[in-house]
Amino acid sequence: MRLLLVEDDPRTADYIVRGLSEAGHACDLLRNGHDALVAATRDAYDVIVADRMVPGLDGLSMIKAVRAAGVTTPAIFLTSIGGVDDRVEGLEAGGDDYLVKPFAFSELLARINALGRRPAAQEQKTSLRVADLEMDLIMRRVTRQGQVIDLQPREFSLLEVLMRGEGRVITRTMLLERVWDFHFDPKTSVVETHISRLRAKVDRPFEVPLIHTVRNTGYSLHAQG
Repeated sequence: MRLLLVEDDPRTADYIVRGLSEAGHACDLLRNGHDALVAATRDAYDVIVADRMVPGLDGLSMIKAVRAAGVTTPAIFLTSIGGVDDRVEGLEAGGDDYLVKPFAFSELLARINALGRRPAAQEQKTSLRVADLEMDLIMRRVTRQGQVIDLQPREFSLLEVLMRGEGRVITRTMLLERVWDFHFDPKTSVVETHISRLRAKVDRPFEVPLIHTVRNTGYSLHAQG
């Protein structure tokens, strides 16, 4: 595989490059995030290995920018920042894996090989459709039976989560985390309030309801049948 390593510590970088070369992989080493961003968006790599704490542009921001540019190359963070929140932040920024220093090279190699075996990511969706409800993710436009539905930004985000999970139960906790970024239950009725507003716009003007309450659990969006 052809790999991109973003690491500014000379000893760590040399150790990894030597090990990857011995394993039969080609490895490009860059020591700052700006150069890595240029390389990752210009050249084709099988896996990116990135430290979070690199000069120029930190690894987290670099991977976010790579994803924003539409590059789907698998990425693993290799860093000494290892708290639970840090790992979650790395994965939500677009990382596919997260390994904390100090590390065993054999584990790093195994994780790189695992990422390299993954099938290529499918092209990012630009629209969603459930029954006669359509969402244009680029234009931020929602229609049902050809009629435009005017949604507030939070309502749009809420509907997007429900549509992406078509047919599955989306719990109240999941909605709080994904739409409001609450990682705890604030004992608020904000979800129920927004679901009610969403129903008034998406369901009530039409014959067939799509948003369904799953008692004591959450909500599910699907056409009945």
